[in-house]
Amino acid sequence: MKFTPFLASGAAAMLIVPGSSANEPQAPISLDHGEASTFWDKLAPAADAIESAIDDSVDFLTSGFETVKETVGELQEEFQTQLNDAVQAVDDHHHHHPPKHDTRDHTIYELISKSNYTKKFAKIVDEHPDVVKLLNSTHASHNLTLFVPIDEAFEHIPDDHEKPSKEFVEALLQYHVGIGEYRAKRILGTDTIPTAYDEEWLGGEPQRLRVGLGLGGVNLNFYSRVVAVDIGAKNGVIHGVRSILVPPPMIGRILTLFPGEFSTLLLAYEKTEFVKFIHGVKMVGSTVFAPSNRAFSSLGPRVNAFLFNTETGLKYLKALLKYHIVANVTLYTDAVYDKTDDKAKEQSREHFDLKTLLGGAHIGVDKATFAGFTVIKVNGFANVVRRDAPGKNGVIHVLDKVLIPPRKHGEESLFEEIFEELTVEDLMERLGDFVEDDESPNELEL
Repeated sequence: MKFTPFLASGAAAMLIVPGSSANEPQAPISLDHGEASTFWDKLAPAADAIESAIDDSVDFLTSGFETVKETVGELQEEFQTQLNDAVQAVDDHHHHHPPKHDTRDHTIYELISKSNYTKKFAKIVDEHPDVVKLLNSTHASHNLTLFVPIDEAFEHIPDDHEKPSKEFVEALLQYHVGIGEYRAKRILGTDTIPTAYDEEWLGGEPQRLRVGLGLGGVNLNFYSRVVAVDIGAKNGVIHGVRSILVPPPMIGRILTLFPGEFSTLLLAYEKTEFVKFIHGVKMVGSTVFAPSNRAFSSLGPRVNAFLFNTETGLKYLKALLKYHIVANVTLYTDAVYDKTDDKAKEQSREHFDLKTLLGGAHIGVDKATFAGFTVIKVNGFANVVRRDAPGKNGVIHVLDKVLIPPRKHGEESLFEEIFEELTVEDLMERLGDFVEDDESPNELEL
């Protein structure tokens, strides 16, 4: 995927804009040119590389459940083989011919300090006493999981990069530390992992790592492949990764990186001047259900022409955009951060009823697990086709359909919702109660 001139539009680079405090107005995402965003651009792989990894994951999941189960079994066997090789990375300087080591005699910090494959990461850790203390601690209530970049990962850092602040580097180091002990078998059944990096934009909750399975094996945040696993330590476990894990930037920044997937959504934000609305919304964390380009296409040419090319339609388009955003609730596949006064209505671990930015309109999120894989539907008919993309200020779930509020009095059937073509008249009827001539975000009840 290549960048296009569309990204030059300032308004297109705007979206969710929670601030550092729930009591202060938020800033537009277009102003997010801070240190984290700058170094994410430099250290994270290019957008086309991430897209390729995503495609690998899709190919993997659509190859059939039996094939997937076989591949998972192969991965587990490979993990055990890699473990035997990885343990040899622990050097004993007191023996000419070092004996076999039990790595569980050492802390995570001691192991990466002695390994010949993690010298660069360990050197950076040494400059941050709090991180050293964390990786040495054996008295914590939970063991830790370190996803340590091998030395090869640092070869991709540009020579001319500016030296980041100590605060940013410490956050980056913390983002490599998972809270809890996640060995290979547990990782294969995990969607996201909480880290030692507490994100202010999430209300001080742990920023999370996304776990994915692709043709190349296990990856984190779509792009960092796990290359060595299950190196046991006194206070947890170590896995080697091929790329540096950079704390994610703002959600709006992420969306602009993938115009091939989200150019229609970005155009919708631009044409409705959505940033003027979102600028006044106060939120701590968020969940964005992002319709793909294909999702917008499925609305049909007449509905799209009405939404994007008429003055009246833009008001309805703006209402639709609000309906895809949940403020103050960050819902991952396997975790939820709820910062609302009235907690998100959770009928069970498989169903959530969430209030959107569209007045009092709610959406229903349902999760089902089959053969170890989770399927998520929104409002009973829209499929989440990419899930748990972490952002600094929330999480993104990609949809294959645009969400439309249900008809009044609940008269539609699921069959009609899925297969009937939406008309402009039907769209206007469903959204009519939410469309106003003079809207103010301060009138919203969040």
